[in-house]
Amino acid sequence: MRLHTLITRDCKLQCLETLFVGSKPMVALSLAELPGNTGHIVLAMGGLDNKIHLYCGERTGKFLRACELKGHTDWIRSLDFSLPICTNGEPNSILLVSSSQDKGIRIWKMALRSSLCSTQGAYRKEEMSLASYIEGPLLVAGSSSYQISLESLLIGHEDWVYSVEWQPPSTESVEGIGYYQPQSILSASMDKTMMIWQPEKNSGIWMNVVTVGELSHCALGFYGGHWSPSGDSILAHGYGGSFHLWKNVGVDLDNWRPQKVPSGHFAGVTDIVWARSGEYILSVSHDQTTRIYASWQNEASLIDGDSWHEIARPQVHGHDINCVTIVQGKGNHRFVSGADEKVARVFEATLSFLKTLNHATSQIISLPEDLQADVQVLGANMSALGLSQKPIYVQATHDNQDRNGNDGLDTIETIPDAVPAVLTEPPIEDQLAWHTLWPESHKLYGHGNELFSLCCDHEGKLVASSCKAQSATAAEIWLWQVGSWKAVGQLQSHSLTVTQMEFSHDDSMLLAVSRDRQFSVFTIKRTGTDEISYQLLARQEAHKRIIWSCSWNPYGHEFATGSRDKTVKIWAVDKGSSVKLLMTLPQFDSSVMALSWVGLGHQKNDGFLAVGMESGLIELWSLSVRRADDGSGSAAGVAAAVAVKLDPFMCHVSAVNRLAWEGPKKSENCKNIQLASCGADNCVRVFEVNVDYAEN
Repeated sequence: MRLHTLITRDCKLQCLETLFVGSKPMVALSLAELPGNTGHIVLAMGGLDNKIHLYCGERTGKFLRACELKGHTDWIRSLDFSLPICTNGEPNSILLVSSSQDKGIRIWKMALRSSLCSTQGAYRKEEMSLASYIEGPLLVAGSSSYQISLESLLIGHEDWVYSVEWQPPSTESVEGIGYYQPQSILSASMDKTMMIWQPEKNSGIWMNVVTVGELSHCALGFYGGHWSPSGDSILAHGYGGSFHLWKNVGVDLDNWRPQKVPSGHFAGVTDIVWARSGEYILSVSHDQTTRIYASWQNEASLIDGDSWHEIARPQVHGHDINCVTIVQGKGNHRFVSGADEKVARVFEATLSFLKTLNHATSQIISLPEDLQADVQVLGANMSALGLSQKPIYVQATHDNQDRNGNDGLDTIETIPDAVPAVLTEPPIEDQLAWHTLWPESHKLYGHGNELFSLCCDHEGKLVASSCKAQSATAAEIWLWQVGSWKAVGQLQSHSLTVTQMEFSHDDSMLLAVSRDRQFSVFTIKRTGTDEISYQLLARQEAHKRIIWSCSWNPYGHEFATGSRDKTVKIWAVDKGSSVKLLMTLPQFDSSVMALSWVGLGHQKNDGFLAVGMESGLIELWSLSVRRADDGSGSAAGVAAAVAVKLDPFMCHVSAVNRLAWEGPKKSENCKNIQLASCGADNCVRVFEVNVDYAEN
């Protein structure tokens, strides 16, 4: 372990000393100044040897081992010193609180004793007290000594206690000094609770006075807790970095209520897609969740601007999720997701979500006919294995209330029922994690490997899927008919994984790019109600490295491809029979991972191409397609120029995995259009692009 000092003028760190503490790692540290104007500092360390090691030294370093505190029977997880405790206006003691995996919390008192007397070789006799029977070792610092004793043992948590922290000092004047240490400790545990401990006024015995916690079955407990500077709020962080906030809103009596906090993915975000009308963004991640973000419209947003929140978590899965697509067209909101499994899963929105979305967007949403029937889907329950989500019907909610009274026979395998509700304000983590699930309506079997890419046509009639592949057979693209969800086609062209697919604006063509450095264009024709025909129009080796992304012109049959070879190429389908290269953009500084083309008007054939790179940077290129004079409508050329290079501080810090514009309907007559991006840095970002500024 190393001790550093900060030189504020030059903002430099200087290493004062390096301490070697043995073979067992230390995982908790706390540093404090000893009371009594000695100028000495005490350092507490705890780790895997179940002991608290105390070192004493000066501000210039030279820390010496002082003593050990024994008592915990498992790893030490957290340590925290209080400010000096004053008696008669003089600081004469300091408290150290420790927590451990033995589920216990210990408070140690370090009281200043008389100065060392070399002639007598003894200490001044003090009054007998309970502490004298449980006195610990003596800590010597220069000419002063401190008697260490166990002040209290706090038992209340049922699992490992990961964090303890003293309430921040108050600036109110007490006993003539400008601050004092409130006698209040916050603890956070893996038993999914946080507790506040305070001494009882009369007896001085430390008691648990407040307990708050995440009661959802899917929470894995809290890894740490923290006070706000004023002490009226407490924040916990749990598995996956989720935040949980409570605030004391009581006036005369404590009343700790949960508060809204930011949320997001805790692993790389692999895919994003806008809702068909742009009301929300759907994202999937390797954290095995699907999340919905929307701009919550309320009175405050009219003044301060839009406020984006996670409003639902429709899928909590048992596998990393790689891809997603929203089913376009009329009817209920539906999406298809693919994970590290051979099955694609179809989900449908619940009645509670539609009403929540109505509150979020301040719009009147017409509910689909199937949800207005006698059987309405209100929400969804998670299965015991965390793979399927079963629907909860409206009339079944009353039955569930009766069934829940089952003589209290709860076991470790018991999965509590979700309680879906219409939300009138952005939800908190407890609601998101369990009560906003969507039911799974279908499973699509056919692929032999893990799903990798999905897309849906603009009419909402076909969904295309691909999986990880190292052979031509596994690299087949499957076509699924929306509604019946039958497989209606298997398109063969590539020999390795198809990395992305996209339908043209008129759904007459399907573009696919692959790890085999080729792209393929298929023609899609509907020959009947349930039948389609397809044919390979063109296949071409387009780049020198893997092709990661592709995107169609929303108003034509031109498309762009982006590759690991750091290039973007613009292609055109020539008179519906072949594909020709229009231009190659100047080479980029990093591999091109994501592309998205948006049109700015059908007549002008102008648009923006968003380019996302492995470095995390994003650029917007202005594209203008020039049509041939023969009246065929085919492209004769394209003009391209850099419109905007986004500030690196606004971009991702790792690879951009997907880019998605809000949609052609939104961009036709709007001066501001929104671009969503997701990346390997666990982030989803939404940019608002001013069309007039970008064009200039």
